Amino acid sequence: MLGISGDTSAKQKKFQDKYQLPYSLLADPEKKVARAFGVIKDKSMYGKIFKGISRMTFVIAPDGKIKHIFDNVKAAGHAVEVLEYLKNEVKG
Repeated sequence: MLGISGDTSAKQKKFQDKYQLPYSLLADPEKKVARAFGVIKDKSMYGKIFKGISRMTFVIAPDGKIKHIFDNVKAAGHAVEVLEYLKNEVKG
């Protein structure tokens, strides 16, 4: 499992330490990975539209192919949602 964001490595280290995340975080401050995965989308705040990184989860199979995409992810409850998906895939 990996997490990727547009933050710098230093910011990610502070975040990882603060929340004791059990997985690696990758820095993408130049947004190269974000562009490649198509996660830069129109967002709005206070009525203004701007481009930003949409929080998404990609389930990638061992062969490197994307098996599933969770779009518009909300942090609360998302881990359970992904775990249920993975359990169903194993049963499938």
